Amino acid sequence: MNAAPRRFALIALHVLVVGLALHNVVMASLWRAGVRGHALDAVAAWKDVLLVASLALLVGARGLPWRRAGLVDALALAYAAFVVAYGLLPQSWLGGGAGHRGVLYAARHDLLPVGGYFLGRGLGLSASERHALCRTVLGTAAGVAAIGLVDVFAVPLSFWRRFSGWYGDQLGLHYFGLSGLPENFVYNAGNGVVYRRLTSTFLSPLATAYLLVVAMFLLPLRRRAGLALGLLLFAAVLWTHTRAALVALAAGLLLLALVRRAARPLLFAAVAVVLGLAFVKGYGHVAPRTHFTPTELREQERHAAQGPAPSYDATAAGESSTSEHLSSLRAGVRTVLHHPWGYGLGNAGVTAERTSVLPQAGESTYTELGVETGVAGGLVFVAWSLGLLVAVARRLPWLAAAFAAVLVIGIQTDVIGVPWLAVVAWALAGSAVGSPGADGAAAGTPSARTGPRARPT
Repeated sequence: MNAAPRRFALIALHVLVVGLALHNVVMASLWRAGVRGHALDAVAAWKDVLLVASLALLVGARGLPWRRAGLVDALALAYAAFVVAYGLLPQSWLGGGAGHRGVLYAARHDLLPVGGYFLGRGLGLSASERHALCRTVLGTAAGVAAIGLVDVFAVPLSFWRRFSGWYGDQLGLHYFGLSGLPENFVYNAGNGVVYRRLTSTFLSPLATAYLLVVAMFLLPLRRRAGLALGLLLFAAVLWTHTRAALVALAAGLLLLALVRRAARPLLFAAVAVVLGLAFVKGYGHVAPRTHFTPTELREQERHAAQGPAPSYDATAAGESSTSEHLSSLRAGVRTVLHHPWGYGLGNAGVTAERTSVLPQAGESTYTELGVETGVAGGLVFVAWSLGLLVAVARRLPWLAAAFAAVLVIGIQTDVIGVPWLAVVAWALAGSAVGSPGADGAAAGTPSARTGPRARPT
């Protein structure tokens, strides 16, 4: 294989790891500086152009599918075929209401993990290349965590209110309660008491927390620097106040303990759960307090008056955010079961909201895909993801644990709607499938000379 295309694709993957973590804050800053509309859309497409160019070069050099294509590859291509087919089917046949723009947005959204997977799969990373990629992920995570901790304590919320037009004017996402910012920018403790959450360069506590969780499975804990970095990343996760991230972290550690038949991951899982619950419960004692503006406060009161009084106990099953997530998940499952042939692309989640279409499902990755590609398409995605998880677990348990955490998050959150996760997590998993030495000493297993220093737990 010509080395130049592969080298370009490898560098591109490193660029995507860093660039996708900075994407939101850079795009919002450009909007603030006056770059808007189609011009900003063109700039924002850098990630798609880079991913497609990398894949095109790899395909041109190695062909598609790559040699020794297996079941996981076939499932990835089958899922992609469902996405393409449902993008081409007339919406009137399916009962959907998305236009051409919504279909295109949804196709890009749904196919990102496929692109990430085949990028990692096609590179066929060596152990040293994978370790270098993990170092890039860890360096990016360290920067995201450090920036987020400084921001949450030192930058006032009023600074970020000036960027809210990026959500409403540019992305078409209209939020009601925080001057146009997403409501999850803060933790509303009720009675007008508001606390900041760590949002960092993603401008989102959720996306930030999910990146940090993935990175924690890559930590070289046998080194002192790894322990220090782990404390930094875990602290940042706590200040995102994202319970789903803590659950996913524990789930990944449990899988790691099961695959390795080791007790230490169980201890880490227990510590994460106990500290996480304590931190969530006492968040008001450690988080910086902020305030609603008078206009925002009136909007909050008006919205609260439309329904029953919500619970603000973050550890209670009936807490308002938890109730909303569960209600959305149940509604999405009902929709998929009652309309199993699907509504077509662009009828779920953020894509539907951006294009003024009634979302038939939201938040959960699996219900959104079930709505857009039918039960069959959603099940193929699940089969592909689980097949990929099993394939990675046989070679690199620590990486399988990170990927499992992402799949768990997908139950509540649209994980493939976070481009960093859709590209990087699936590329890392694909690299384990595509590496010729992934299940031997050359891949960095404990028998390899460099393995013990490269493994996380």
